[in-house]
Amino acid sequence: MNILIADLDKSFISDIQRSWSLTETKLFTCSDLDALMPIVKSNSIDLAFIEVPLLTLENMDMVSFLKERNPNIEIFVLCEDKNWPGAASAIKRGANSFLMKPVTVNQLEETTHKIQAKQDSKSTHQLMESQVLDSLLGDTAEMRKILKTVFKIAPTTSTVLITGESGSGKEFLANVVHRYSKRANEPFIAVNCGAIPENLVESELFGAKKGSYTGSTADKKGLFESANGGTLFLDEVGELSAATQVKLLRFLQSREIRRVGETEARYLDVRVIAATNRDLQKSMEEGSFREDLYYRLNTFHLHLPPLRERKPVIPTLIRYFILKYKETHGKEIFNLEPAAQYALTKYPYPGNIRELENIVEHAIVLSENGIIRLEDLPEDVQEEAREKQFAIPHIKEDTKQQTVEAIEYPQEPQKKAEVPTTEPDSDEILSLEEMERRHILHALAVCKGNQTELCERLGISRSTLWRKMKALKIEMEGNAQ
Repeated sequence: MNILIADLDKSFISDIQRSWSLTETKLFTCSDLDALMPIVKSNSIDLAFIEVPLLTLENMDMVSFLKERNPNIEIFVLCEDKNWPGAASAIKRGANSFLMKPVTVNQLEETTHKIQAKQDSKSTHQLMESQVLDSLLGDTAEMRKILKTVFKIAPTTSTVLITGESGSGKEFLANVVHRYSKRANEPFIAVNCGAIPENLVESELFGAKKGSYTGSTADKKGLFESANGGTLFLDEVGELSAATQVKLLRFLQSREIRRVGETEARYLDVRVIAATNRDLQKSMEEGSFREDLYYRLNTFHLHLPPLRERKPVIPTLIRYFILKYKETHGKEIFNLEPAAQYALTKYPYPGNIRELENIVEHAIVLSENGIIRLEDLPEDVQEEAREKQFAIPHIKEDTKQQTVEAIEYPQEPQKKAEVPTTEPDSDEILSLEEMERRHILHALAVCKGNQTELCERLGISRSTLWRKMKALKIEMEGNAQ
């Protein structure tokens, strides 16, 4: 991080220069007006501590100038009681907060450390989100086609209908359309139409006049008005009543709504994205969904395949959900046990992405020593590995050598590989050492002696493999790779 500390107190600046101890930062300091402008003009600044008298320079607002050149900058105002109004004004113009003087070097370093941690977390989250987006919309020919369509329709105001099984990521996709649209800085309001009581749907969506229904004690603004200028996502649109469908159709035709109990029409600029897991064609045949509304919503149709048809996305989603929940539950996750990896990639996920998210959170809570094991997964997920006899003896390792970002997902055990051992009699009990020896021999046969592949599949380092082979008296033939 590049840190700027500007204060007219020369002794304070000298003290900072002598005592600053954060090695992962580059420090810029100044104690006069003439030195400040060259610094901010020629350097990118991530975090600034600026005394109130230096916030106005040559009739220029320093807060606005810094934020224009460094959009993600955090600005803290250093102030005394006498110039508190100047600090308050700076906060209104975009400064983040203030520190009352006298301020110590330790206070500045502690604040810097907090901001650094927040920015690191934010950038990591943004990186993972972009990876999820790429994988979710680009791993198969079908998803690449959807991605291409999304980029074309996002800048328009056209309505979009998203279909797919429950939990397949319809709201996520709607949010992607919104983020890539010209409305990205305006509200994105999501509502599950099936979760609102039927007698309240109209007032929730379109608002209501005071006294228009029992319990209505004040004028109520609806979700359409809340989304004005932005996007309204109507999930499970097939659940809407006939009366509400008429009102929705009227809005799509005229861009006007009427609150319940009012005659006055209100014009709104709202883009509608609808989604459903129902077969709307069938609903139209049954008379429960209006045909004219269907064609209004279906200007562009995106159909999301279920997660079981998008297996390549699973590793990225697992990493994303680990990142999301490990801090929530105060856990560090460094590795996945191979059997757990196998089970997670082979499970069919009838609940789609939402089920995968719940499974990963479940596993994080039960995990120990930074490792997600097969037994940390729900029983029905574990069966995917057990049915394939994929129970792998866990080989202890310095788990911090592997990070979540480096997770590799194993292929199904190769049936052609010859296992250089015989099955024990039903009453035979092998020692753990012999089980480990047989497993390594089996893995060597599967990998055809390729030690690099073997280490990747077992999740251990080359030195650990060498030590274990030496201890178990396993010899390699030929030149190992």
